[in-house]
Amino acid sequence: MPTFIKFPRIPRYSRDIIITEKLDGTNAQIFIEEYDCEFFDERHQPYEDPTATYKNFAIFAGSRNGWISTKQDNFGFAQWVKDNAKELSKLGRGHHYGEWWGKGIQRGYGLDHRRFSLFNVQRWNNDNIPSCCHVVPILYHGPWNLKVDFLWENREEDWEPNYPAVDYVMEDLEYKGSAAAPGFMKPEGIVIYHMGKTKDTYFKKTFENDEKGKEES
Repeated sequence: MPTFIKFPRIPRYSRDIIITEKLDGTNAQIFIEEYDCEFFDERHQPYEDPTATYKNFAIFAGSRNGWISTKQDNFGFAQWVKDNAKELSKLGRGHHYGEWWGKGIQRGYGLDHRRFSLFNVQRWNNDNIPSCCHVVPILYHGPWNLKVDFLWENREEDWEPNYPAVDYVMEDLEYKGSAAAPGFMKPEGIVIYHMGKTKDTYFKKTFENDEKGKEES
């Protein structure tokens, strides 16, 4: 008998979306594993080559392709994680994904330093993140099909909003510049997070090479 493969459940299209600014840096992640301190022995680390260890947790730094270290770093991210390990432990157990961006990385954003901005805006905000972290800016949160008009002062009384939310956010971002680095007038684009009940889905839209994508350009 052949292996039965069930057709996957289809996510419902009509859900809210969250649009955040897409940052042009390098993909990064932090992994934290807690363990019972009574079983901790400095001669027997619970994991191989962690970026940093304390009596009750181990912390790792990663890039898009794998774990990194201070000896094989990615724009200094592993060193930053090691230097801020105690504060970063407030993120808690698990994988924490974000963008490592700023000085010397891709477009740089005119910054004289580098930042780590977390992606999960449903969990993290400026009030609950570690002091060394940031969060990608939310540019819109609402119905996927909402239509708006960004020239309200010129509209007629019977004018109906007819500008798709995604297009509006792109126009607004291009006009105002980066929300993550105010004053930087060449942002990369946006990430659209579709809040499906069965599966969360991400899409990205950029100002440059949006049809082909970075890999083909």
